[in-house]
Amino acid sequence: MSRSKVVVDPEKVPIRMLNDRVLVAEDREAGERKSSGGILIPATAAMGGTRLSWCKVVAVGSLVRAVEVDDRVLFDPADKAEVEVHGDVYLVVRERDIHAVAADRLGDSPTGLYL
Repeated sequence: MSRSKVVVDPEKVPIRMLNDRVLVAEDREAGERKSSGGILIPATAAMGGTRLSWCKVVAVGSLVRAVEVDDRVLFDPADKAEVEVHGDVYLVVRERDIHAVAADRLGDSPTGLYL
């Protein structure tokens, strides 16, 4: 039996995240921030301690339970891996490394916090 070889354009190949991995897009405006006094703090400024980051979820693996596409998640930037897809840089994190999820579908937050 002869099988034909299908050539797939690499620009059109779908990507599926595996297991507990989450693909996120880093916020572009997250680099610079303002202090409560209105002072602009550049992205290169060193901060004491660890600063967590918010990102938008682009794709999730089949074992991910608490996060969905388009949610915003909070995680430690040290627990990430960068990947470039079609010229855009994304981050890959494990679901267990995500500290919080912000989404309209969550309804009333028990913490009383809103973004």
